[in-house]
Amino acid sequence: MPRNPTDTPRPLSPQRSPNGARGPAGDSDMSRARLSWTWLSAADRRVRGDRGLTKVAVTSGAIFIIAGLIKFVFRHWELHAFRDFGLPWPAALEIFAGVLETLGGTLLIARRLIAPAAFLLAATMVVAVYSSGIIHGDVIPSLTLAPALLVAMLYLLARTLAPRPRPATHQ
Repeated sequence: MPRNPTDTPRPLSPQRSPNGARGPAGDSDMSRARLSWTWLSAADRRVRGDRGLTKVAVTSGAIFIIAGLIKFVFRHWELHAFRDFGLPWPAALEIFAGVLETLGGTLLIARRLIAPAAFLLAATMVVAVYSSGIIHGDVIPSLTLAPALLVAMLYLLARTLAPRPRPATHQ
């Protein structure tokens, strides 16, 4: 039985992108994704190529993994603390923070997706310092370790995302 010619897929023309958009608009989606990935992988390469950044990433990553796992091992104690902080949805936030800290710490140690991991972990530390340290008055770890981790994450972000100076050309 012969196939209907309309059933066979036509190859993409040079004017059509894989997502079906015509012209530069479809290509810009792909270019944007490629640019984002290039940007993120450049940050990772900077950390892998710099001993000091590697030490900051690996050390803080290990601390985040321990802090994240504590939220699961000592769940009732941590849940009580989250309730005392006055945070909305304490049970869900405790799990979310534990997963975020554990996965973020793992990414830091692996030196992969450094920029997004550091950004999310920095935001987590801002919440920890404010809700637990400033509002609730917990000195350890919220006004000692959390600010140090916040500074470490901001340092990683600043050093990995800042544009590198271009070498001067001699004419």
